[in-house]
Amino acid sequence: MSRTFPLRLPESIRRAAEGLAREDGVSLNQFIATAVAEKVSALNTATYFRTRAGRADRARFDQILGRLGSLPPRDGDEVEPK
Repeated sequence: MSRTFPLRLPESIRRAAEGLAREDGVSLNQFIATAVAEKVSALNTATYFRTRAGRADRARFDQILGRLGSLPPRDGDEVEPK
């Protein structure tokens, strides 16, 4: 469900958004809705990674990375000696 939401923008930002919306071939309303959706998504992603990082176990991470694999490297995956 969508509803009307009055939004006050500084004139310079409104003009810039109108120009970008026009270049994108969308209405100003659609441009702003998409911009808000992108920001919400970015903030939710940052929250997810902060939460996930809080559950991380560095010792377990190092243990997993230290395991030897049972298969040889695939072509192109070899590590050159230093």
